[in-house]
Amino acid sequence: MALAQEDILFIKEHIGEWLAEKSLGKPPAVYEIELRERMVRVEEELRHQRELMRQGFEQVDKRFEQVDKRFEQVDKRFEQIDKRLELLEKRFEKIDQRFEKVDQRFDEMLKRHDQHFLWLVGFIATSAGLLVMAMRFL
Repeated sequence: MALAQEDILFIKEHIGEWLAEKSLGKPPAVYEIELRERMVRVEEELRHQRELMRQGFEQVDKRFEQVDKRFEQVDKRFEQIDKRLELLEKRFEKIDQRFEKVDQRFDEMLKRHDQHFLWLVGFIATSAGLLVMAMRFL
């Protein structure tokens, strides 16, 4: 079975389109060069992406360092607050001691007043008794 001349011409005219549709229209050497060029571009893009990632990680590291510095500052502030609270506690202890002294003074005053009251009641009772005895004898 031989092909007619017309069929051969028809095939020659359309074979480029058919191969292009199937992506086989380029010769293997050109296709290989194109693949290599694509690989090079992909490698360059990957290298670029790596560099971008490295820069991103460096920025994240810098940000963490800044956050660490802020935490250190916050820690220093808390230490200062702790010191202030300790001073306040000491002041409150002194105030408590003063109140205890005042309480002792009030207790002593109450004891004195109680003693004075008892002396007064005793004096009044004695005076009343002496007065009653004096009235009986008179």
